[in-house]
Amino acid sequence: MFPQRFAFEAIALSLAVLLTACDGDRSTTDKAAKDQGKADEQIVGEEFGTATPDSGDISTEDNPYSASESATVPATGSAAGSAPASSADHPSNVYFGDTHVHTGWSADAGMDGAILTPDDAYRFALGQEVKSNSGLKAKLHRPYDWFMITDHSDGMGVINEIVAGNPEMMADETIKRWHDALTSGDEKAAADAKSELIVMQSEERLPKQVMDPKWMKSAWEKTVDAAEKYYKPGEFSTFIAYEWTVNADGGNNLHRNVIFRDGADRTRSLLPLTTFETQDPEKLWAWMQAYEQKTGGRVLAIPHNGNLSNGRMFEEQRFDGSQMTKEWAQMRAKYEPLFEVTQIKGQSESHPSLSPEDEFANWDLWDRGNLIMAPKPKGAIKYEYWREALKNGMHLQDELGTNPFQYGANGATDTHTGLSTTEEDNFFGKFKTLEPSNKQRWNFPLLTGPSGAYIGWEQAASGVMGVWAKENTREAIWDAMMRKETFATTGPRMQLRFFGGFDFNELDAEGDIATAGYQKGVPMGGKLSGAKSGQPMTFLIAAMKDPMGANLDRVQIVKGWVDGNGDTHEKVYNVKWSGNRKKDAMHRIQHVGDTVDLKTAKYTDDIGAPQLIGYFKDEEFNPAHKAVYYVRVLEIPTPRWTLYDKVRFGIDMDKKVPMTHQERAFSSPIWYTP
Repeated sequence: MFPQRFAFEAIALSLAVLLTACDGDRSTTDKAAKDQGKADEQIVGEEFGTATPDSGDISTEDNPYSASESATVPATGSAAGSAPASSADHPSNVYFGDTHVHTGWSADAGMDGAILTPDDAYRFALGQEVKSNSGLKAKLHRPYDWFMITDHSDGMGVINEIVAGNPEMMADETIKRWHDALTSGDEKAAADAKSELIVMQSEERLPKQVMDPKWMKSAWEKTVDAAEKYYKPGEFSTFIAYEWTVNADGGNNLHRNVIFRDGADRTRSLLPLTTFETQDPEKLWAWMQAYEQKTGGRVLAIPHNGNLSNGRMFEEQRFDGSQMTKEWAQMRAKYEPLFEVTQIKGQSESHPSLSPEDEFANWDLWDRGNLIMAPKPKGAIKYEYWREALKNGMHLQDELGTNPFQYGANGATDTHTGLSTTEEDNFFGKFKTLEPSNKQRWNFPLLTGPSGAYIGWEQAASGVMGVWAKENTREAIWDAMMRKETFATTGPRMQLRFFGGFDFNELDAEGDIATAGYQKGVPMGGKLSGAKSGQPMTFLIAAMKDPMGANLDRVQIVKGWVDGNGDTHEKVYNVKWSGNRKKDAMHRIQHVGDTVDLKTAKYTDDIGAPQLIGYFKDEEFNPAHKAVYYVRVLEIPTPRWTLYDKVRFGIDMDKKVPMTHQERAFSSPIWYTP
């Protein structure tokens, strides 16, 4: 029953085991966990040493938006401030939502045939049944805790005028052709018109009528009003937001979702920034700063799809090609706390060419070009992915005085149907023409450009973000985003805690993990500094399966660091894993197995574990080197949406189409600076 509040101390699968006293073998008495098998037989881990006393400095966040609950947390004996004394002093609830949702009011979505409105999208997010754009009944298996509409600012309000045949619009030959395609009932024609719109926007060739801001005012006001209408503090939080959609140099994706902490009193009278005014992210940050100075409000931005930027998302220069400055780095770090690592258009977390030793880096790849399929320049991939940016940012900190790429983890859908669906057996696709009413959607063009296309089967039913907050309110959730106490998943609502410090020990992982974590260290998104020679870097991790999802395979820590010569490195550590598997000579763990029945699209939880809890000590930690750490959680293999379609519709698909996958979650990082 709504709302879906997941207190780590008290949800279905014995979450109390995670954060309160635990048996040494992690066995659980919860009925749901028993149904998954004997947890104490499934969960093993590495052997670790013990920690030494800490005298380093710990801070959660040093930006001006740090909330009261993210105040400085002291290590043993050094940093100023007061540590949380009890569980009441730290955020104990995790709330799930989507930061990236388009309705039929976005020009490209409407051009493809989407007709759902922000009202429809909010009702759907609340768990109510709605009729999809293609006329199907649509309903989530469970509602979200918080939600937002991020329709494109470019062309906001235009699509309704095109469909209605507004005479001013029809005077343009291209718009008239789009109108005819939209009203013809031909889905291929509508999809082609949508792709043409995207290409023309990317190449700055849109008809002048589309760029006229007069159409935006009414649509924006209605968007704000819808967010206010459905906001129920303590039950369901909504956010006023939009997408700023830069497709630089002909399709190089530099998109940002702009999210306000504020209500209609501060936001209803403004007009969102468009790329018709500027494509330079610095100008967006200046616009955000001006908004804050004028209204006293707060706003943040979340970039997405670095994988489609052709090397521009994390380029080490300013937008105009000039040299980076301290001010540029400070503004980026101030206004962009999170990065969207997973969504329908693939993942921007890691790439196998950048992480050849990582056996799990090759997943949900969209790496053949930019948004309109322009080929990638040589070397571009290095500047597109989050993991590489986390490492490069530490290197740039010495040069600029600020780390411009200190991004936490965000996951969202980027749906253009108004239907946020990350459930593999209930996936409604990115566009109306890719809803399940199209039984051949696996082979239907999703995005086309001059040099190729992305096809329907390449869509990922992803992603979602978990936010640790004290309460389900707009302010508490926004503050958690700003301090980066967030984690991204590819859809399942896994629970994930991650703490770093200098004096955790194995016993801390067997007691109240949250209290120990906040008292002795920092949570995900936090910063550590000043370790002395010989001090260890230690971590606490707790991962819990989605109560409605699959068991867990393993928990890993991904580490990046900069050595004394300024070179960057990375390493993946297996921290906890299910079953009796052993590490091989390369410190890898054998595959967990696979229970998916390809004929029925069913699987069992005979493998894996419902929860994985552990302590990790970085034996290779050098206190003189900058480092960054984040957690990756992997589920056991489960059916992908393509397999559900294949079985449901009784169709054949090309052998290259994946039928199974391993869902995963990523914590926001913890950073260390000497």
